[in-house]
Amino acid sequence: MHKFIKKIKQFEQKPFIVKNFINNKEVENFIKLYKELPIEVNNQRQKIIKKKWSSNFFPDLQKVYKEKIKSVIGDYEMDNPNTKDGLESLGFFQESFLPVTLHVDTGFEFDKIIYKQLLIPLSDHGETVIFKNRFYGCSTTFSLNEKELAAKGYNKRSSEHIDLYDKKPFDKSIHEKFLKHEEIDNLKGLEIEMIYKWRLGEILIFDRTSLHCSSSNLGGKKIGFTTTTLKE
Repeated sequence: MHKFIKKIKQFEQKPFIVKNFINNKEVENFIKLYKELPIEVNNQRQKIIKKKWSSNFFPDLQKVYKEKIKSVIGDYEMDNPNTKDGLESLGFFQESFLPVTLHVDTGFEFDKIIYKQLLIPLSDHGETVIFKNRFYGCSTTFSLNEKELAAKGYNKRSSEHIDLYDKKPFDKSIHEKFLKHEEIDNLKGLEIEMIYKWRLGEILIFDRTSLHCSSSNLGGKKIGFTTTTLKE
């Protein structure tokens, strides 16, 4: 459990979208960057490819990106895992061929004031579902599926969320339209805050304590760039 929950909560707010966060040329540069970066993770089981933006790639774009982040969330610090070569990272690109399941990206160091998570779509299709429900433990993938709970990965695997919320049955129509890849019982007690439809040039910003996942409307595959931050 995070030590500074009261401070973390002081900075929490509803998720929001910034339109025209990056221009067309910057979108092209992000896609070019993705193509040049080495693969960090190629998860065949989940059909996900991840690449981390290390500090020695595209320094001019790094400067622009950092300044633009500060303009919308104020003072912050980066909080992304280093690359496999030990280099600092500004975040990671994720190319997904299957919907990403229910999880939270709260990190593993409990003496930090975790802040915002930022998502830049690099595909013009895809959807991200943000829930009102929050979690103050470590980065966790939530599931009732025994195989998923036994799987190894960066996140902890757990079903503890089922006992944290009110166990109200999840809305069947929303499940059918957006979340068919999730067992409906895995969503008990959860409430939708936002369903964000990806658009190039935009950025989605939400609290790292917010449970979230992809929608089931993937459209083949999608590519996005994610950064996690701390409050200074």
